[in-house]
Amino acid sequence: MSTNSANNFLDIDGSVLEGGGQILRMALCFSALTRTPVRIRNIRQGRKKPGLAAQHLAGVELLRDICQGRVHKAALGSTEIEFYPGHIGHGRFMGHVQTAGSVALLLQAALPIAIFSSGPITLDLRGGTNADMAPQVDFLTEIFRPNMERFGASFDFDLVRRGYFPKGGGHCVVEVKPVQSLRPINLTECGTINRFFGWSFVAGVLPVKIAHEMASGAKSILSKLSPSRVDVEVYKESMEMAPEGNCSGIILGCETNTGAILGGSALGEARKKSSQSGEEAAQEIRSAIEAGACVDRHVQDMMIILMALADGRSRIRTEPLTMHTKTAIYVTELMTKAKFNVIEENGRSVLIECNGIGLRNVNLLNNTASY
Repeated sequence: MSTNSANNFLDIDGSVLEGGGQILRMALCFSALTRTPVRIRNIRQGRKKPGLAAQHLAGVELLRDICQGRVHKAALGSTEIEFYPGHIGHGRFMGHVQTAGSVALLLQAALPIAIFSSGPITLDLRGGTNADMAPQVDFLTEIFRPNMERFGASFDFDLVRRGYFPKGGGHCVVEVKPVQSLRPINLTECGTINRFFGWSFVAGVLPVKIAHEMASGAKSILSKLSPSRVDVEVYKESMEMAPEGNCSGIILGCETNTGAILGGSALGEARKKSSQSGEEAAQEIRSAIEAGACVDRHVQDMMIILMALADGRSRIRTEPLTMHTKTAIYVTELMTKAKFNVIEENGRSVLIECNGIGLRNVNLLNNTASY
């Protein structure tokens, strides 16, 4: 990173570490929150198709609109953009991916900005709801959201329609109320398992038998971890909810007596036994439990920005850092005064500590309306 004095923006190399959409999303979030213009270059440089894909472009435009900013050079295939944030507003904003690109990633990018808005925000998001290489929207609502609520922020989620590969067409509406600040958290004691829960689904022409097989595969793993009940709902999506495309998937959760929520998920694949997809989702939970983690490997990178913004010292025990998490920490320390300390404990878990910057919502303070 360098500072361009002529244009007074931070210059960020988008090819480092994860080198994909994570750097872009994190940099734009902090740009909007700190009112710091940024130039991001070498965007997705090492990917098969470098530059902005439809999903990334939709995210850039959504964040631009929320913070009433300006963006230069943003187009499909662009490997460099300049982002000039304004004041974070409120109202209704649309993020529309013309493909099956993930609406979950749009929401993940927008949430940190929305909670520091000047008033309630409605996010109208369209694209893929259950997509490969991204969290399923159900994972965000059922696993990430309870973790986010520990910081004192949340969101309401209305799923209007599912959208699957290759056409997308999913639609969800998210309501976010702003907060004055985020409180620090301490998630270091995993405790004992209270329950397992989850959903196994099929859509389109796929038979519900597939969902039952995924659930059975998951239960075969989870039942060995604890005598606690394994409650996995099995269902076939209605044509009204999923009018196009065929898809199968499973989302699993584990709640402990200390309130930790761990998750695992998988999508069905044509060349893989359905039971194996269920087993793989359950193995993700098993890995977190055996590590003594309070935050699983898929949620850990989403916690970094919240820890950085919180007012005080946060600590979470989690699995070994993913590349997404390493990238999140890298960008956070580049763009804020937050400092992280990562302590490797036993080869299976790490403790992440962060002294947050205590960001205050000046946008809300400057708005005399009461929400």
